Amino acid sequence: MLNRYPLWKNLMVILVVAIGALYSLPNLYGEDPAVQISGTRGHQADTAVLADVQQILSQNHLQAKSLTLDEGSILARFDNTDTQLLAKDKIHQRLGDAYSVALNLAPATPKWLADIGGTPMKWGLDLRGGVRFLMQVDMNTALHKRQQQLEDSLRTELRKAKYRYRGISAGKDFSTEVTLLNASQLDDVKRFLHKKHPNLEIKEIADNQLSLSLSENALVEERNQAIEQNLSILRKRVEELGVAEPVIQRQGADRIVVELPGIQDTARAKEILGATATLEFHLVNQNANLDAAMRGMVPSDSEVKYDKNGRPVVLYRRAVLGGEHITNANSGIDQQAGRPQVSVTLDAEGGEIMAQTTKLNLKKPMATLYVEYKDSGKKDANGKPMLEKHEQVINVATIQGRFGSQFQITGIDSPAEAQNLSVLLRSGALTAPIQIVEERTVGPSLGAQNVAQGLEAGIWGLAITILFMLVYYRLFGLFSNIALIANMVLLVGLMSLLPGATLTMPGIAGIVLSVGMSVDANVLIFERIREELRNGRSVQQAINEGYSGAFSSIFDANLTTILTCIVLYAIGTGPVKGFAVTLSLGVAISMFTAITGTRMLANFVYGGKRVKKLSI
Repeated sequence: MLNRYPLWKNLMVILVVAIGALYSLPNLYGEDPAVQISGTRGHQADTAVLADVQQILSQNHLQAKSLTLDEGSILARFDNTDTQLLAKDKIHQRLGDAYSVALNLAPATPKWLADIGGTPMKWGLDLRGGVRFLMQVDMNTALHKRQQQLEDSLRTELRKAKYRYRGISAGKDFSTEVTLLNASQLDDVKRFLHKKHPNLEIKEIADNQLSLSLSENALVEERNQAIEQNLSILRKRVEELGVAEPVIQRQGADRIVVELPGIQDTARAKEILGATATLEFHLVNQNANLDAAMRGMVPSDSEVKYDKNGRPVVLYRRAVLGGEHITNANSGIDQQAGRPQVSVTLDAEGGEIMAQTTKLNLKKPMATLYVEYKDSGKKDANGKPMLEKHEQVINVATIQGRFGSQFQITGIDSPAEAQNLSVLLRSGALTAPIQIVEERTVGPSLGAQNVAQGLEAGIWGLAITILFMLVYYRLFGLFSNIALIANMVLLVGLMSLLPGATLTMPGIAGIVLSVGMSVDANVLIFERIREELRNGRSVQQAINEGYSGAFSSIFDANLTTILTCIVLYAIGTGPVKGFAVTLSLGVAISMFTAITGTRMLANFVYGGKRVKKLSI
C-alpha cells in the first residue's frame, strides 16, 4: 500500500532521534568554573594537600560545589567565576610554587550520563576562552644532534670495518668530514659508507677526505620527521599532564599550533609545554681535577655539571646515550634500599649502545643528567623568545656489570618526583627544542559574548525558517519544522560524540547555514507534490511521487556540498575546519530527517487513507 512504512522503519527513526536527544543532554548542564591543583616536579597532590585545600577554602569562607582527587590532581568546582578567582589566589598563596594552581572549566554532566559516554560539545578557543601558542621548532638543534649521532656511528662503523681514519669532524651546513690515514682506501670507504647510509650524499673533497651531507629530499624528510615526532610527543605530554580537549597541529614548514581551551592561566600552560625534559647518560671524567675545574680549568672534552645539592661533577661532554632512545619509563620503589626509582626501557639501538658502554667501562662512574628546556624570558634580535637549558645531575653510580635495554635510575628524593620524571620520559624527548613565537589568551567573557551572539543568530534563523514553512506549506510545513528541530538535536548529539569535533564561531555559522540547507530538501519535495497534484494525480500518488522524484536532485545537491566541505577540512585550519565539520554534518543529517523523517510523519497522517485534499 502506498505511503505506509513498516514498523521497523518507524521504530528506527524514533530510536535514532531518541539517541541523538540523549547525547545532546550534556550540553544543557553547562560547565562549572573550576580550579585545578597539580604538582610540579618533585611534588604530587595527595590527601594531605586535599585537606589543606579544604582548610584554605573554609578559612576564607569560600564554598566549593565539590572537591575531588584523581591521579595526583585536585579539581575544585565553584558556583561562579568570582569565587573561582578568589579561591585560586588563596590556594596559590598557601601552596606556593611547589604546586601549579590553574583556572579551568569542568563539565557539569551528571554521573549517569557520563557513564554512558555522554559529554558536552568541545568548544573552541573563540567560544570557551583559553590559551593559544604558535611554536617554532628549532631545526638547527635537531640537525646538530643528528650530526653528532652520525659522527658516533661513523667511528663505530669504520673501526669495525678496520678502516683507519685520522679524524671525523663537523663540516659546513651540518655535513660531516671523514679524514682517512690511507688515501688508497678512499674508494673502498666511499662504497662502504654508501651501503651503510644510502640517504647521504658522499663527496670527495681531498685525496684522503670525504664529506657526508643530507640530500635535499633527506633534509625535507628529516624536517618532517622532527615536526611529526614533536607533534606526537606534545600530544602525549599534554594528555599525560591532564589538559582536556587540546588542539595540537602543524602549521607551515616548522611551526606547531597548540590551543588549550578552558585554560586561563598562561603560566600554567607554558609550564606544561615547556616541560621538554629528557635524560642523558654521561661518563664521569675521573682524571679531571675538581678544584681546577671549579676555577674554569676544564679539559676540552669535559664540562662541569651540578647535582641537586649544588655539588659539582665533571662529565665527559659527549653523551653516551640520549633520551630519544627511551621507549618507556615507570616509577617504583627499590626493593633492596626502599628508595624511589625510575625503571627505564630503551629501544634496540639504545640497548646495544648501553651494553657496549657498560662492558667497556666496568667499575667506572656514570652520571644521569636531567635536561630541561624552558623559556628564559629573553628575546633574540628578531624578537623570538630564547630557550634556556636547565641541567641537573640526578645520580652518579658505579657501573657494576653489563646491562642493556632495561635498567633503573636511583638517587631520586621522593616517589612524587619519580612519578613526574617517568611521565615526562614516557611522553618522549623532543627531537628539537621549541620556541613560543606567538602567545594569545582569549578571556571567558569574550567567549561568552561570542556564544550569546551565535545563539541569537541561530535562534533568529531557526524562528524565521519555522515561520515561513508554517505559513507557506501549512501542515507539511509543520512536518518540516519537526524534522528541522530533530536535525538540530542530532547534529548537537553527533558533535558531542565525535572525539575530534570542536565547535567554533565559524562552526556556529555552519549550523545556521545548515538550517536553511536542511529545509531546502523539503521545499523540493513539497513543490514536487504540488506539481503532481496539479497534473491530476491522486493524493497518495502525489505524495509518493514527490518523495521519490525529488530524491535524486536532493542527493546530488547535498553530495556536492559535502564534497566541498571535505576539501575545506582537508586544506583548511582551525576555524575553517570547524565550519566544514558542522556544515557537512548538518547537510548529511538533513538527508535523513528531511526525507525519511518527514515521510514518516506524512505517512502517519495521510498514509493508507482516502484523502481528497492535502494541507500543503
